[in-house]
Amino acid sequence: MSDTEKVDVQFHFQRRGKNKVLVEGKEPPKPVKPKGRLPRITRYMALAIYYEGLIREGHIHDYAEIATLGHVTRARVTQIMNLRLLAPDLQEQLLNVPRIEQGRDALCLRMFQTIALEPSWKNQREQWKQMNGTGQFASSSVAAG
Repeated sequence: MSDTEKVDVQFHFQRRGKNKVLVEGKEPPKPVKPKGRLPRITRYMALAIYYEGLIREGHIHDYAEIATLGHVTRARVTQIMNLRLLAPDLQEQLLNVPRIEQGRDALCLRMFQTIALEPSWKNQREQWKQMNGTGQFASSSVAAG
């Protein structure tokens, strides 16, 4: 191929995210957006896990630094981080609370503070069962009752 030859090439770029070159005529399938929104308690649990990782890796020194960066009080950070004191199976249940399609969150952070501060995981599980009757959150409406 000489320097003067022209080659016709078409590139297609997506606006959001990383630029991706698409093959002519084929577009990737669009991801299906799940209905509803994640409950706030699920987001708090994920944040607690994330913050703990940042502290463990040395990126953040303490809760006060998290509070400053997140524009919240140190007390709020402590409340969120207390979720890490829950038994692992209870943390997993919080991460898997069903999405909320309408209305308000039935679960709030305050509901879990007493349970999280109980040192015995066995006692935490008992308190958990007393709180919602089954020990698992089949739906957010069950936890509200």
